[in-house]
Amino acid sequence: MTLVWASGYNGITDPDAQTYLAAVEAADGQALEGDVALAINDFVVGCKLDGIWDAIKASCILAGARTLSGALVPLKGTAPTNNNFVSADYNRETGLKGDASTKALDSNRNNNVEPQNNRHLSVWVSESATASAFAGDIGWYAGAGSGNSYIGRSNALYNLGLSSPVVTGGTSAVTGFRGITRTLSTSFNYRAASSTSTISSTSTTPASGNIEVFRGGSGLNSNARLSFYSIGESTDLALLDARVTQLMSDIGAAIP
Repeated sequence: MTLVWASGYNGITDPDAQTYLAAVEAADGQALEGDVALAINDFVVGCKLDGIWDAIKASCILAGARTLSGALVPLKGTAPTNNNFVSADYNRETGLKGDASTKALDSNRNNNVEPQNNRHLSVWVSESATASAFAGDIGWYAGAGSGNSYIGRSNALYNLGLSSPVVTGGTSAVTGFRGITRTLSTSFNYRAASSTSTISSTSTTPASGNIEVFRGGSGLNSNARLSFYSIGESTDLALLDARVTQLMSDIGAAIP
């Protein structure tokens, strides 16, 4: 197979991007468009320049690839386990569509891997969910009294290492980048609609269970359409937002 970055397309400069693109193209069975590959390379390079690359421990770009198999190749970390998604659920520009019922991705990264006060979750929402506000775009919910971590359907529901969700006000759904990060035991930050806010809250020991995408725990499935997720240590949400926003714009422009 001819790989974009190995066939004279000189814009692909980053070795981690090269490795990722090679794996995507192998899963797809064909090469990506040069501009799609360049968008991904620029994202990786940009995250490294910003100093946020190392904080990402598990991530998928759920867009750009030609097939669902390619979209589930991990940018970093372990590949997610696909629960019931089919090719018809996938759009190269806008990502993967949940069903608020049986479809979800198991990230295969446990909620308790990151330190209690050094963690983040993020997603890019192409279409917001219309399911219950408690439906999770990403996270793990082990029940009341546990150290849960998730981002719920609306812009009002966030939880990071807490025993119960924090409702920040409002119920309107938000598209684009959404993220949460914790660096202190006494508060965490959340970002949506290009704005970062701080919530005062005391963290608790993280609950054990794999973080899921399109589901925040048993019965909390989302029907959002998502095109990116990341899991890992604490990070600058504004910088990550800017990089993911540019990535999604560039992928959309590159696909015929």
